[in-house]
Amino acid sequence: MRTEDVLAAVGYGLWQWDESTGTVTVDGRAARLLGLTGGPATHRSSAVRACLHAADYVALSGAVSLAIAEGTVADSMLRVVGVDGAVQRTVRARLRPQGPLLSGTVHEVRNRSGGGPAPADRRRSREAFLLDAGRALAEADSTAEVLRVAATLSMPGFSPDGLAVFGVEGDRLSVIGHHGQNSAADAAFDDLSLTADYPAALVARTGRAVYVPSPEVYEERFPLSWPAVAPYGRTSWAYLPLTVAGTTIGAWMAAFREPVEFTPDERSVLTTVARMLAQALSRAHVHESERALSDGLQRTMLPAREPGIDGMAVAARYVPTGGGLQVGGDWYDVIELPTGRTAIVIGDVQGHDVRAAGLMGQLRIALRAYAAEGHGPDAVLSRTSRFLAGLADEGHADDVRFATCLYVEVDPAAGTLDLARAGHPEPAIRLGDGTTIIRRTEGGLPLGVEPDTDYPTTRLALEPGEVLLVCTDGLIETGGHDLDTGWQRLCDVLESGPADDLEELADSLVRAVHGPASHHTTGPLADRREDDIALVLLRRDPDGPTCAVPLRRTVLRVAQNDPAGIRAARGDIHALLHDWTSPDQLDSAVLLVSELITNVLVHTDADAALTAEVSGMPGTRRLHIQVGDSSDEMPHRRSPGEMASSGRGLLLMQELADAWGVDPDGVGKSIWFEIHETRPPAATG
Repeated sequence: MRTEDVLAAVGYGLWQWDESTGTVTVDGRAARLLGLTGGPATHRSSAVRACLHAADYVALSGAVSLAIAEGTVADSMLRVVGVDGAVQRTVRARLRPQGPLLSGTVHEVRNRSGGGPAPADRRRSREAFLLDAGRALAEADSTAEVLRVAATLSMPGFSPDGLAVFGVEGDRLSVIGHHGQNSAADAAFDDLSLTADYPAALVARTGRAVYVPSPEVYEERFPLSWPAVAPYGRTSWAYLPLTVAGTTIGAWMAAFREPVEFTPDERSVLTTVARMLAQALSRAHVHESERALSDGLQRTMLPAREPGIDGMAVAARYVPTGGGLQVGGDWYDVIELPTGRTAIVIGDVQGHDVRAAGLMGQLRIALRAYAAEGHGPDAVLSRTSRFLAGLADEGHADDVRFATCLYVEVDPAAGTLDLARAGHPEPAIRLGDGTTIIRRTEGGLPLGVEPDTDYPTTRLALEPGEVLLVCTDGLIETGGHDLDTGWQRLCDVLESGPADDLEELADSLVRAVHGPASHHTTGPLADRREDDIALVLLRRDPDGPTCAVPLRRTVLRVAQNDPAGIRAARGDIHALLHDWTSPDQLDSAVLLVSELITNVLVHTDADAALTAEVSGMPGTRRLHIQVGDSSDEMPHRRSPGEMASSGRGLLLMQELADAWGVDPDGVGKSIWFEIHETRPPAATG
């Protein structure tokens, strides 16, 4: 026996609701229960709505929407009414989403009191409808969404078969959007004069609603436009003004296939909907204008062309996430220099507002101008800082802003990077084998803090296959992270990401901060801070056999007045030797680096320059470290006593290093040592 036969035997009917087409398909029993004529057939949803109590239909629509959203069953009690409005029976309807369709059953519920809908019922159903309509229109954030919501409104007791929204521009009336209309026929009502013989034009001109209850009345009142309206086959029309703050911004047309008398209650509902629709359209227009302004500003912030450097691969991202206009002070730029080199600039102006975006645009132009004059990175930043400080003196003393910036001059042929930093986060480099370390570089104050500020230049070498990351603090700290935890999150992504596909690597970095995965890696801070993001990735293209055995290399300068730089040096050595097979050798290398840098800071007046390289295949690698200074005084061995606090540096190197030496270079000296990787002893069992 078929399922349909069993359901029919117990009084159940089957029906199917297609939300995409607005149709309802019923079998014979469901048709009888719902008061539909014609037996098994497909009906418009308006036909079903006409057979149900208005309040029950509104409740059913809400239940259906919730079932679609949650994937649950819509279960509703429906009062079936006759032509006179009297309740004939009460049925229970169930619908379950199955893709774009909802299928279910309907059966009669006995022993429920009937009666016609009382005025209180009509009032409650009208209030429920207006509340639901207001909520839906308030959530719409675009003109298209507002029109979609308006097209799906199920008014209690009567619903339009078609609608159109007209906008006023000067003395012209144009169609903003429509539903249930013929596009070719609607062209006749687009771009009309406000003096035209058309109800919408009259409404926009006078600000008063026009109700047309029958085709005869339409033809009599508007004979010139009636020939274009007649083919639609409608029988009643309502044209209402869309008014915001006392100004008529357009007109709303609601057309009905069934006759409507436009009673006071019906006019009240239509008027209220028109007011809500006008407010929603006004908000959507403002939102879309802000979005257009944001998009325009963002386009001006970004380079006019895709970044590209000969011999290098470049990928960049700008993600505005802060501020109401979705604009802020973050930017990046790629500048061709007169020397044949290329400059990469990344910066962040304080704030997330239009002023920050405006200052960013001025700084971008100033940086380009100074770079085009042929200045080095330090001079470019010094001049730009003076420029920004001057802007604060020209009428903006009450809104002083500063900016951080990182300026990198790239020599593709040599693979060198000359870098100057103004309070900006330091760069990170992904080495050829995936190891990622943060490059410790000297820096100066943020731009605009002091007009005359020096910005030291650091030279880095980018080996073939290595990837440089420069970014704004939004990529590091968004999600409640501080610098330490934020960098750790990014280093994990850099190490595991595809270095041969910078576009995918850039997307991975952004997803780690703003994608779903970011919500599982929130930082230790209490708030979940959001910020704009700008980042640039630069990879030196692999060059033949030089990348067969990737070379790890890091360079660091520790200034005399910065003894804390010793800690940074130890951290770099730990990062460089993260997979070294012998922990004892790693500890020895860190100890020797600390000893050599400390000797330079204590016994000379010069800065210490550290260079560390790891070469070879894992298990047989060689670590070469040298620490140079500008002093001519050569180290010599001493015999410290038991209580001496110094004099053991060369003795430690003799005991812990596989090789060491001192090389004078004409302007100072370099002390170097090497450690050869040893495999741990094989386990015996």
